[in-house]
Amino acid sequence: MKVDEVALTKEREEAWIGDAVLALYVREWILARGEGLDGEAFIRFTSNDFLRLHGNPTSVEAEIGRVYQNNDLQAGFDWIETNLLPRFLNREKQLAARDKAGRKKKR
Repeated sequence: MKVDEVALTKEREEAWIGDAVLALYVREWILARGEGLDGEAFIRFTSNDFLRLHGNPTSVEAEIGRVYQNNDLQAGFDWIETNLLPRFLNREKQLAARDKAGRKKKR
């Protein structure tokens, strides 16, 4: 099966824009929590490992990019808030519970 290079290039370009929208959303979200800069949370939220929970990371970022390009920045932010933020918050709770359980075992 031959790869459609034109479609692949278009998706990568959309993902490049979507990555920037995601990064801005996450930075603003982190600052809005009022807990200061949190680079580790930023990395967890924007990582391919996390995005993979929603699908192919490039495709997820491309979707964000398309929403932004077809509508506006707020629409991109809304997409992230609806589709990624709940999953991120749930994952953070799971990681915190695992860390807490691990600390109890070490005592």
